[in-house]
Parts: sequence; structure tokens; C-alpha cells
Amino acid sequence: MKDKDLPEYWLRGKVEGTPDLLQPIVHSLLQSKLELKKYMLDFKESLLWEKPAGRASVGFHLQHLTGVLDRLFSYAEGLSLTEKQLEYLKIEAVPNSNVSSEMLIAEFDKKIEEILEKLKTIPVASFTEFRGVGRKQLPSSVIGLIFHAAEHTQRHIGQLLVTVSVVKEEN
Repeated sequence: MKDKDLPEYWLRGKVEGTPDLLQPIVHSLLQSKLELKKYMLDFKESLLWEKPAGRASVGFHLQHLTGVLDRLFSYAEGLSLTEKQLEYLKIEAVPNSNVSSEMLIAEFDKKIEEILEKLKTIPVASFTEFRGVGRKQLPSSVIGLIFHAAEHTQRHIGQLLVTVSVVKEEN
């Protein structure tokens, strides 16, 4: 059975190996991965960095999806951001002719798979532990960070869909 014939991930049941409390997060991330590929079908590379109405480009959304997941899970693990992560953050919105949408989608897929493995190992007892976020070390719980990672990913998938639709229509 093909994905298009299946219900959305939240209606497909338990993803084995992941704590029950994290199932909605896993489903959300898997749905994001599926939808990204669907929305990017037949996308022209020449449109990757177009900014319709001055809004974020498809390229930004693709880079940001991977970068934000990486950063939020570092915080959830109680880690500070590395120089590499900070450099990636600086370039997310910068047009880069050395990358293709295919490369960016592959990076996102790889990051999702990495995150899904991490979700299998996070102790349920740590969900309510607080972590510092960002330079100001603002407080969030582990579960709050993980939930926000899934929610933020879905938000950018939706924004990417609109941007893809607009730039395709205009060109």
C-alpha cells in the first residue's frame, strides 16, 4: 500500500520503540517528512530562493526545518549550541546556489530519522526536567522542547506549502 492510500500518521497506530507519550510527536514528524516530499514534487530549482511578497523562500524553509530540529533537540538534551549550529543558523535565509532542493530534502529526511532514534532513548522521567534555551537560557521542559520541535516543523511545512504554491503560480 502506498502512502497516498494510507491515513495520516496519527491514524496509523503506534510507532514501535517510541514511548507512548511521544507518539503524537513521532506522528507529526513523520507526517511532515511525507508532506514535504509531496509539496516539493515538480518544483523548479530556479524558484528555490524566490521570496514572494518579501516572505521567506522555499530554500529558507528547507534549511530552517533541519536547523531548528537540530537546535531544539540539543536544548532538550541539555546541550549548548555548537559553533557549527550557530553558523548554520546564520545562513538559513541566505541564498546558496551550491545546494539543491533535493539536497535540502535529503538533509531534512536524515535529521528526522536521527530525531526518531533519539526519541526512542529519552527517559520518560526526564520529560518534566527544565532546560535552558538560547543565550538567555529561558526555561522549557524537555517535553515542551520536543513538542515545540514537532509543532514548529508542522508550521514551517504549512508555510512551505503556501510559498511553493505561490512561486509556482507566479512563474
